[in-house]
This record gives sequence, structure tokens and C-alpha cells, in this order.
Amino acid sequence: MRYSLGGVLTALLAIAPAVVVAGDDDWESPVYRYFFQYPLPIPPTAEVKATYTNETTGISIDFYELKIKAFSGQPYPNLGPASLVGYDGVSPGPTFKMTRGREALVRFVNEYSRPSAVHLHGSFSRAPFDGWAEDTIDPGQYKDYYFPNHQPARTLWYHDHAIHITAVNAYYGQAGFYILQDPAEEARLGLPQGRYDVPLMLQAKQYQSNGQLFSPESERTSLYGDVIHVNGQPWPYLKVEPRKYRFRLLDAAISRTFQLSLTEAGKSTKLPFTVVAADAGYMSRPVTTTSLYLAMAERYEIIVDFAAYKGKNITMKNARDVMKDEDYAGTDRVMQFVVGQTVTDTSNNGPPPSTLASLDLPTPKSTIDQRFKFERTNGEWRINGVGFADVQNRILAKPRRGLTELWELENSSGGWSHPIHIHLVDFQIVSRSGGRGAVTPYEAAALKDVVLLGTNEKVTVLAKYAPWDGVYMFHCHNLVHEDHDMMGAFNITALKDFGYPESTRFIDPMEQRWRAKDYTGTDLATVEGTTLPFFSSLDAYAHADEVDEALDEYHATRVEGQTTTASAARVAASSSSTAGSTTTRAASSTSTSAARSSSSSSTRTSTTRTSSSSTLRTSTTRAATTTRT
Repeated sequence: MRYSLGGVLTALLAIAPAVVVAGDDDWESPVYRYFFQYPLPIPPTAEVKATYTNETTGISIDFYELKIKAFSGQPYPNLGPASLVGYDGVSPGPTFKMTRGREALVRFVNEYSRPSAVHLHGSFSRAPFDGWAEDTIDPGQYKDYYFPNHQPARTLWYHDHAIHITAVNAYYGQAGFYILQDPAEEARLGLPQGRYDVPLMLQAKQYQSNGQLFSPESERTSLYGDVIHVNGQPWPYLKVEPRKYRFRLLDAAISRTFQLSLTEAGKSTKLPFTVVAADAGYMSRPVTTTSLYLAMAERYEIIVDFAAYKGKNITMKNARDVMKDEDYAGTDRVMQFVVGQTVTDTSNNGPPPSTLASLDLPTPKSTIDQRFKFERTNGEWRINGVGFADVQNRILAKPRRGLTELWELENSSGGWSHPIHIHLVDFQIVSRSGGRGAVTPYEAAALKDVVLLGTNEKVTVLAKYAPWDGVYMFHCHNLVHEDHDMMGAFNITALKDFGYPESTRFIDPMEQRWRAKDYTGTDLATVEGTTLPFFSSLDAYAHADEVDEALDEYHATRVEGQTTTASAARVAASSSSTAGSTTTRAASSTSTSAARSSSSSSTRTSTTRTSSSSTLRTSTTRAATTTRT
């Protein structure tokens, strides 16, 4: 029998799955015709509702309350409104402007119809306040998240982290900036401040013909989006003075990586700008570049000098063919800066100093402790073949508290990239092979909590797993991948005979007393008189530096099963300096209930994870003598 070529192609197309592949000139959304015609929105600032100061420690804790609720936006001026969900009914959510050393208690109230969980990305929060994916806030409930604000100044962000629906919740609006500032550092560095310090949240979304969002709920690979948003507005403009500005860049897209550059409108030459900070805060030195990779969840702070461009327009652009992401007609542009003629304030307008910060780098080591392969297996996203739903096996690493580990991360695919986020720690990117072949200069000068694992790349990252013990997550921050099921956990094991007095243990992210509760309203008098004093009494964060130093001394002076004289002396000194605290010691086989899972029907099961040396039990450890009110 003979077959014509046309007949064979017709037959193949008939049985092939329908795949939409758009070229650079195409749209998935309705064509958007309003480039650079609407101003950049600036998110409102979160307001303090109450404050308590601990008379013993002198540390203040501020109370905030945000409500997760539906609202409408108007991304397309010529179409109907889009249904959105945001913190306090705005997206991006209110910006937290925090001062280093002032702690925070943030009450999130869920007034929407889906569960939520909240992760403060970039914070060394204790495990029950870190946004464990199954620790959800159901509709009609609230949860109090206790945040430290004791780390070096940095740009953090808060966003949804609910199991299997993170992509949907974040895409529809549950994300916001959380800026931790150190006034002394700001004064020393002299970088742009105030209205010259501008947060820019980049996102990419897709719309239907009626103006509503196209949902990522049924996506299993990626939703790249063909409409670029900055602070919630498609392709906005910002009027700037001809002077230096600081821009805090955040990629909050669920699947798109950017490669950013600046050009004068109508020209192709890329303009230089200076990178001064990354995920974990100020870099060791400023790095001047003309191009910057910005993957999902990464943050960089850049200084742009508009002095030479009076009366001109400068366009922030995105490269084509970035990490195999799908390109569309408008995805090569991000926003535009309209440069004026006059400078109204010349303060903090000088060059950045040649040295920005002294980084607390992990102790160097060459032996790889953990190898993780991020891959797609039988249509599912996995880490070393394990998904987060595999409760008995999802704890993939057990670093000892206070020790440094070198992790190798591998992406053997040429079809997609994986931005990898490790909770709790700041890490150093040590090496990159394959793909782009090297650590970029701005990565090398920084500490990070997200690394872009590009197509066919292998990366090593070095981190000290401290200061806390407990169970935390690590995962791909392409949120479609994370939801389906490229997420694992690591258990920072407690140390036998550590001896440092800790009044409360926070090992278990699912410990019941910290879980969400039914919301019946907030009485600020109760918050001031009872709630804030209770959280302050936990002493969860105030001595992070002392704990870190004690961990170093513990590992330097202690032989397993013995305590040296120096170590004993240190413990005695620590005990006397923390008088009145309730000391809790835990063995290395710490009990947790982190193996609990929540299925799509919200059913939780208790399971046991067995290792070669010990059993990770599902009981809950409670050590504080106080009862929460």
C-alpha cells in the first residue's frame, strides 16, 4: 500500500495532542495596545496596629493585620474587569517597611473561598511561622505569623504557599514586598532613599477575551504569560528625575524568567547599571552590568543613573529566548522611565562605595554532602524521583544544626529551567557547569536564597544550616512545578547536649498550637495586653547571633558523646546570661509531625519516615511552659 506524504502528516496531526506554540509576534491574550500609557502603581504601606516593648530585652514587637480577600482590577482599559485576590484587597499587597531589630506579629485573616498559607521569603522564621505548605488558613480562619526582622537589611517578599494551589493564589494576587531596613547601614552607604527607592514586582499573566485572567489551575508544565505587569499594571511608565534611583527588582511571575536590560527609546545600545544587593541583602561590592538574569522569586537591587538622559525615555527590556521560556509579541518589554529636566533633591545621589558589606560566608568545603536532581518523570515534577506528596520519603536531607553543607543541584533538561529556593538559610553559589557555564559576577558577590538552575546546568551551593533546628522546605519556584510536586523537605536535626538555653522549641511546622484558628474579630486591647507579651516571652529570635556563636563553639570543641571543658564553660556562661528561661534539650532523633500530609480534600495523615539510623516520629514536641492566649 502506498501513502502520500500529505496523508501521513494529516494522520499524525489528527492523533497528536493539541499544543499551542506561539511565536514572537503572537498573543495568547487579547492584543494590548496601551504600552507605557499608564503610570506605575506604588503599593500602600502596611500599618502598625499595636506595639509592645519587652522591658527586659528592650525589643519591640509590632502587630499588623491583613485580610485576604477578593477584589476587581482593570488591566485592560477596553475590556471587562479582572477578578483578583489580594492582601487587604490590593495586589501587590501592602509593603511592610520594617526596621532591623523590631520584631513583627502579622495576623493574616482569610476572607476568601480558598485556603491560604503565607511564607515570608528571605526570613529565618521559626518552622511554625515559615509557611509550611500544609499549614493552611482555611476560609474564615486566621493565623498569627511571628517574624524576626533580625537579619541584615534586605528585600524580602511575602506570598502564598498553600499546598497544590500556590500558583493559583500567587498568580491572582497574593504577593507583596517586605523591606527590612537598617538605618545605620543606609546612612553609611548613602544609596538612594525615600521616593528614589522604588520596589518593582514583575509578573507575567494571560487573559481571556472578556478581560478575566486565564487560570493556571489546570497547567502542568508552565504558564509563561504574554502580558508583563509591574506592580500590577501592564507595561507602565514611571516619571523620574535626572539623578540616581534604587530599584528593588522582584520576579513574582509563576513561570517566567527575565533577562533585563535598559536602552534609550529607539536605540539598541544597552545602558550600564549597578547591582548593589541580592536576595540576602547588600553584596560585598557593587557590580556594574548591562544585563541581569532575574528568575522567579529572585530579588536584586540596582542603581540606575538617569542624569545623562534629561527629557528622554529609557525602556527596561527583556531578552528573547530566555531559558526556553515562550516568547510573545510584548514580552521583550517591561516598562519605561520618563526622565524629567529637574532634580529636586540631591541627597544620597553619589556613587556607591566600593565595599558594601562584609558577607558572613559559610566555611569553605569541597566535599558534596547532598546531590539533588530536579527532573520531570512520567509527567510529574520530582526531586531525586520524590514528590512532596510522598510523605514517607519527602525529607530528603538531615543536616546537623550549625554545620555547613555543600549541595549539588542538577537540571539535566534542555526544555525548562528551575529556580531553586532553600528556606531558612542564605547560601553562597560556589559553581555552575553546563548551560551558562559560570557563576555570574553579581551572583558571586552575593548571598542568595534562590539560584537559577538553568537548562542543562549543574550548580553547587554552600550554606550553614542555622541558627534554628526544625523541618523546612526546598523547592522549584516555578510555581506550576512546585504545585505538581517539585518540593522536598530537610530536617535540621537537634543536637544532643547542645546545652544552650532555649525557652521554647519550634521544631515542628505543623505543631497544633500555632495552627490557624477561627476568626471572630480582633480586639487590639487583647493584642496589646496578652497576645504580644506572650509572643515576646517566647524569646524566639532575640539571641540568634548568640545561638549561632554557640553552635560554632559546640562543633569546634565537642567530640560526639563528650563535652569538653571549654564547651561546658560556654554553656554555663550562656545559662547565666539567659536567666529565667526554661532550658529544653533534644536528642538528634528529634520528634516532629512534619511528615503529616494534606491531600486535595484536606485530609491529613500521620506517617513514619524511617532512616538507617533513626525513626522520624510523628509526635509533636512542646517545650514551653506558657500557654498561648
